[in-house]
Amino acid sequence: MISHPNVKLNLGLDVLRKREDGYHDIDTVFIPFPGISDTLEIVHGDAWNETLAHIRSAYSPQETAQSITPDGKVMITIAKRGGVGWDPLKDLTVKACGEMDRILPKGLPPVKIVLEKTSPVGAGLGGGSSDGAFALRMLRDLFAPEVTDGTLAELAGRLGSDCPFFVHNRPMHGMGRGEILSPVPDPVPDGYEIRVITPEGIAVSTADAYAGILPSLPKRPIMGIIRDDIRSWRGVLKNDFETTVFRKYPELKGIKEKLYAEGAVYASMTGSGSSVFGIFEKK
Repeated sequence: MISHPNVKLNLGLDVLRKREDGYHDIDTVFIPFPGISDTLEIVHGDAWNETLAHIRSAYSPQETAQSITPDGKVMITIAKRGGVGWDPLKDLTVKACGEMDRILPKGLPPVKIVLEKTSPVGAGLGGGSSDGAFALRMLRDLFAPEVTDGTLAELAGRLGSDCPFFVHNRPMHGMGRGEILSPVPDPVPDGYEIRVITPEGIAVSTADAYAGILPSLPKRPIMGIIRDDIRSWRGVLKNDFETTVFRKYPELKGIKEKLYAEGAVYASMTGSGSSVFGIFEKK
């Protein structure tokens, strides 16, 4: 089975308060962005991977990594331009296998995973979270069709705060750590398009982004702003992380200003950065 895990964008992001568990409560609206995606294949352990031949021809050995879990149940191959900078066994797709193995009465059968990583890392787009959530969905479809989306969302929450959104993969209002979700109509009307810019060489860690944040309650909740005309969002619909991240990486502020100069009706950094997007009227 092959899928293409897409990334997400945040329309507004308020950091409301720090919690006793060390996390923060946030308020945001997530929307899927299919313009950037990875390729993920999961097959039974004795099946043939369709995507491996492409990876072997398109990537150098230095740009691929392969590992097998100690119990031999999961073999994962990851390919990424410039090299894979993390332990494949710590990838969220492998952790998704562990979560599914835990809840199935007979456990998860052996599987092989191939991940072609083309979405940016450390860009606030949730690419890794998407891979993990899509892996859960694929494992459910392959081996446990009785598992509900609600159960998948619970499992996804164990992988990461953004992961439950990708189980649903439609516009959602996110509260709590981002895992408390409510569906919303698509906030970006027909007649508009989104452009995303991810500068090379800037990867913002979530920990660094939170380090300079002073949580506070906004004067106006995000959902109230989102319901207004999209042309009124500029200067009102804000991402709290821009304050600290733009200070460290002023070039990101420059990208946002450039998008407005090019005619965007709204521009913002997404998540904790470094990607910045603009919403434009279609010509």
